[in-house]
Amino acid sequence: MAKKRPQTKAKRPQLDAEVPVVGAREPCPCGSGRRYKACHGRAAAQAVTELVQRPFEGLPGECDWVALRELVPAATAGLPLKGGLPEGVPSVTLATVLPMAWPALRRDDGSVLLGLQNDTPSGDISRDLADTLQRALSAEPGTPVQARRAPADGPRLQDLLDADGVFEPVVHEGFEFWVPDAENATPEVAASLERANAAAIPTVRLQGVDAAYWCETPEKNHLRWVMPHEEERLLDALARLHAAGRSSLGEGTRLVGSFRAHGLIVPVWDLPRAVSAQDVEKPAAEFAERLAEALGTDAPLTAEERRARGGLTNRQVTLS
Repeated sequence: MAKKRPQTKAKRPQLDAEVPVVGAREPCPCGSGRRYKACHGRAAAQAVTELVQRPFEGLPGECDWVALRELVPAATAGLPLKGGLPEGVPSVTLATVLPMAWPALRRDDGSVLLGLQNDTPSGDISRDLADTLQRALSAEPGTPVQARRAPADGPRLQDLLDADGVFEPVVHEGFEFWVPDAENATPEVAASLERANAAAIPTVRLQGVDAAYWCETPEKNHLRWVMPHEEERLLDALARLHAAGRSSLGEGTRLVGSFRAHGLIVPVWDLPRAVSAQDVEKPAAEFAERLAEALGTDAPLTAEERRARGGLTNRQVTLS
């Protein structure tokens, strides 16, 4: 007589709202027996793939967020949280890059470093960074935070950061800010630090205007200036100035085009190698006044201004 198979209690399928986010190849927590990416991960992925054109909109210093994400090698900025810092977390600091490309790091003293230039798995950088930040705040001191796909209904940075706080980037020559004592860094971190320092382009943030960054390259220097203005109006204004011969920043300098990054336009000037960041401070402030005047003009573009606009548009490169 055949033995009866023992009765097993069927696992109750979890509701969608109860299913946590896990790795794509892990078993789905709902109990279906399928991998997460083929089960609830499919809906989660579809929910967060829509690209957010301006992920940093609404944050203090949106233009500087874009610059630190795309243009600046080594920089940090303190992040004020809504309601203040949690107990045991003395500070939260945004960093362009962290050692080993970690998304975030909880230091031994409890402070948090949040990396900005990491690849993000969804179309909303703000939501991905907010998820990383939340996990870093509760991580064990002395541990990095690994990447994962953020929940589709999770908070964004705009929900976590103090909208009235100050965002003041500090540009560094290298990445020594990674570790309090570089001499005692692990071999892996020390090697990562050496590679990062070797690749860093000297960069300086101008003091007289917002979100303008001078950088030095082997052949020439550049000024990259992230601007908050609506794209079409800004391109019209730049074209008016360019056609009138008023778009330069002094002798030997030239407005050569622009980047488009995270919904904002970043005009770029070529500068002679002898032109330092300090040299361009006054010309940049004077250009800001000319630009404000051009932005306030609603007259149709002339034929010459349209040609100038076409040239600027043809030399535009999209970074994100």
